[in-house]
Amino acid sequence: MPERALPYRPHNHDVCVSQALADARDICRDHNARLTAIRERVLELIWQSHKPLGAYDILARLGDEGHNAAPPTVYRALDFLLQYGLVHRIASLNAFVGCPHAGEHHRGAFLICRQCGTALELDAPALSDAIESAARAQSFLPEDITLEVSGLCPVCQEAARDD
Repeated sequence: MPERALPYRPHNHDVCVSQALADARDICRDHNARLTAIRERVLELIWQSHKPLGAYDILARLGDEGHNAAPPTVYRALDFLLQYGLVHRIASLNAFVGCPHAGEHHRGAFLICRQCGTALELDAPALSDAIESAARAQSFLPEDITLEVSGLCPVCQEAARDD
C-alpha cells in the first residue's frame, strides 16, 4: 500500500481520493458488500479534504450537485462507511473523516487543528494498547476508543509566528 500524504503538507489530493475509493471497492468486494453510487459519492466528498465533514454539509453538497438526497440517505451511507472502516466519526465535531488505514483493525487517534480544522489520524498502536491496558486494570472492557487531540498543525503554527 502506498504511503499516505500528511494532510497539512502540499500533496496531490486526487491521489488521496483515488486511493480511498480503490480501498472502498476492494473492501466491499472482499466482504460482498454493495458500494452504491451514493455511498461512493459520500466517501468521495469526505475525502475531498482532510477536514471532518458533517452529515448536513454532505447533504448540502449533494444538493448542490442535483442529488435529491434526504438526511436518512446520508446517514445510512455514513453508517455503511463506518461499518466497513472507511471513515471515522469525530465525536467532538459531530463530523466524519476518511480513514487512511481502511481495512485494518485499529483504534482511532486524531490530531485536530483548532485553527484550520484539518484532522490527521495517528498511526499509534502503542497508544491504543496503553489505553486498553489501563482500562483492563480497572476491570473495564472498552468497546470503542477514539482519542481526539486539539491543537495547531504545523501550517497554522507557522502562520501564528508570522503574524
